[in-house]
Amino acid sequence: MTDRWIELDGLVNMRDLGGLPTRDGGRTASGRLIRSDNLQDLTDADVTHLVHAVGVSDIIDLRTEVEVHLEGPGPLRRVESLTHHHHSLIAAKGEEDLDALAAKALAVPWSPDGTRRDASFWAEHYLGYLAARPDSVAAALRVIADAPGAAVVHCAAGKDRTGTVVAMALDVAGVPHEEIVADYVLTAERIEAIIGRLMSRPAYGHALSQQSIDEQSPKPESIEAILRAVDAGWGGAAGWLRDHGWTTSDVEGLRHHLTR
Repeated sequence: MTDRWIELDGLVNMRDLGGLPTRDGGRTASGRLIRSDNLQDLTDADVTHLVHAVGVSDIIDLRTEVEVHLEGPGPLRRVESLTHHHHSLIAAKGEEDLDALAAKALAVPWSPDGTRRDASFWAEHYLGYLAARPDSVAAALRVIADAPGAAVVHCAAGKDRTGTVVAMALDVAGVPHEEIVADYVLTAERIEAIIGRLMSRPAYGHALSQQSIDEQSPKPESIEAILRAVDAGWGGAAGWLRDHGWTTSDVEGLRHHLTR
């Protein structure tokens, strides 16, 4: 699976979701859906490669308003041919301080009293995205379905929020759960480099300094839990989308876009 990495100078966790097997014997299409970490450090050469070689047309930003404000506009904002979509997966609750928002954004596994949470925390965190911001999850998937070129979905690390949206998209495409999980944990190959990039950022550094690399590494049970919950509650991501306003034709459109 590692040949799906897109190697650029300004990021460390970008890969194409093409080439994954589907339950009907097919494969997901390359150049349709790309997952990534923070896009702030892209070089001019990186931007040129993404636009002209990869064929990126749409950017789906899952970060909070605070993160976007602190980070400022990234290099891709200067490209007029790209369409940018902001769909935060974290519901703002009044005037939260930066550390609290960073803890939510990065799924920091410690509670307010300083104790460590167990592995179930991650699964609950991901399910919380669907419960608190179903509008953003559905909107992000709509962008993927309608994108004329490749859609890049990203957050900060490209792991938790991005992983949730990607898992939903791949489930609609008919990718078996074990393959979705395998893609999710592939981020572990780059986790040290991902954290290294974010540590210098004002939005994330303090929160990340209080935990280990292992605590941020993706665990299979985290994404397995969301897939099981969606399967049990709605018969899969397709049913979840229909319950949130999508028609059967809409769902089929996303599936065909990701596989044809």
